Amino acid sequence: MEEQGPHTSPAWGAPPWRGRPGGPPWWQGRPPWRRTGPDEDAGPRWPWRSTLLLTVFVLVGSNAAARFQEGEHASLGPFARVLLLLGSGMLLWRQRYPVLVAFGTAATATVYLGAGYPYGPVFLTVALGCFSAIVTGHRKAAWAAVGVFWAGHLLVAHWLYQWLPPAGDHAADWGQEVPVTAWIIAIVAVSELVRVRREQWARERAERAQAARRRADEERLRIAQELHDVLAHSISVINVQAGVGLALLDSDPEQARTALTTIKAASKEALGEVRQVLDTLRTPGDAPRAPAPGLDRLPELVEQAAGAGLTVEIEGEAPPLPPGAGLAAFRIVQEALTNVVRHSGSRHARVCLGQAAGALRLRIDDDGPATGADAGGSGNGLAGMRERAAALGGTIEAGPRADGGFRVLAVLPLKPARYHEAKEGR
Repeated sequence: MEEQGPHTSPAWGAPPWRGRPGGPPWWQGRPPWRRTGPDEDAGPRWPWRSTLLLTVFVLVGSNAAARFQEGEHASLGPFARVLLLLGSGMLLWRQRYPVLVAFGTAATATVYLGAGYPYGPVFLTVALGCFSAIVTGHRKAAWAAVGVFWAGHLLVAHWLYQWLPPAGDHAADWGQEVPVTAWIIAIVAVSELVRVRREQWARERAERAQAARRRADEERLRIAQELHDVLAHSISVINVQAGVGLALLDSDPEQARTALTTIKAASKEALGEVRQVLDTLRTPGDAPRAPAPGLDRLPELVEQAAGAGLTVEIEGEAPPLPPGAGLAAFRIVQEALTNVVRHSGSRHARVCLGQAAGALRLRIDDDGPATGADAGGSGNGLAGMRERAAALGGTIEAGPRADGGFRVLAVLPLKPARYHEAKEGR
């Protein structure tokens, strides 16, 4: 499970843009309440609403600035309004062509200042154009556009002014370059900050997606293990008893009836356990309706094995186990006994329980001989046992014994939570 910080816990509530591509909705060129369909994710949106609002603000603000600066700069004429509309209108393409828009707004603003028109909101078009280029990853292009605009401003204000309108203009005071420089640095700094934050959002989103995929894979593996263990054991019992029933159907009907009774009980138990596993898929947030099996159900395994013609001896007692370790131990014993029924010529097995060094030791022995090349299991069962043990920080050893037969030795920590904490670096 992912750890939750103070701003991601249910108490605080996750930000509304969590899980959306690219961070908050105001970067997407659309209002947060707008729904998106499958066909709307083909490319960047057209930010026409924000562009329209900015265009109106630039035109109105420039008219107001012209009144305050009357006599100091040229009056706003048709050419000035065309430049203002052009600089603002280019921002409609800022998400599709951020580099061109950054240079276009900078060039338009430079021409506007060179024509001697009053200072005003025209600077906002440059700021937003460069901001869009930086947050979309075109940092060098944005810096170059800002540099071009700054250099053009210096040339116009301190050298080219004598050849440019308005007539009789004089060089600007170098003191005014301080706020202009601060304004440009602020644009770049804020843009870089937003870019970094956006990359962090992208990394967090990728990490969440990867964690969700990992949890889904782990859940699929757990369900596959449960189904394999339940069905392999029960079907092995059913297969053996079906053979006994067929062989004795005519000669010993009573014994055949007993075999059919065993088949019915084994199939009923298998259906119940499979239903419990499938219930977790239908209602993943709900608690299981039945407790997970543990070593307290070993007598049932012994009885089922006896129905399959296998005599099982239990030696020792199991210590108290947490639910996860109890389920793993039960499934390991179940799979080992299933392998004895399916792959061993022996009709006798021993299950030894012990505790040593804070761990449960399970040993399942049979006397053999093997009835096929895959003695001890076909590989899937043993792999599942090893995965169950490894998930708890334990180990599984399986192989032929020196004196014949087959042995499965499992060591499971009694407190697997410590293993998980150490593994996760908490």
